[in-house]
Amino acid sequence: QVQLVESGGGLVQAGGSLRLSCAASGRAFNIYAMGWFRQAPGKEREFVAAISWRDSNTYYVDSVKGRFTISRDNARNTVYLQMNSLKPEDTAVYYCAQDRIAFRSQSTLHAFNPLDAWGQGTPVTVSS
Repeated sequence: QVQLVESGGGLVQAGGSLRLSCAASGRAFNIYAMGWFRQAPGKEREFVAAISWRDSNTYYVDSVKGRFTISRDNARNTVYLQMNSLKPEDTAVYYCAQDRIAFRSQSTLHAFNPLDAWGQGTPVTVSS
């Protein structure tokens, strides 16, 4: 089973930036797509972005497109989320996730299906 440890969250003013990291262990890393999710207070967890296992193709939900960048370092078993131009509505606990299936086609990144193994998350608070 994969273990995921997120870090890098914090308090930032609107318009600011943060870079989240997620270190994975316990399961092969470089054959699975990785994703980021977030959960705002009182809301369900929502999908934010995903990155393919091999060629770094990416997918973003519309609300973060152009502001967030997902990347990965397979040598370090780590996935990142660079968040720029942050808005108060980005306030949430952010979680990374590993795909359920290996070798997902880049054309199906939008259907990223997370393994039910979550870390503690890292909180992001954006003040107005």
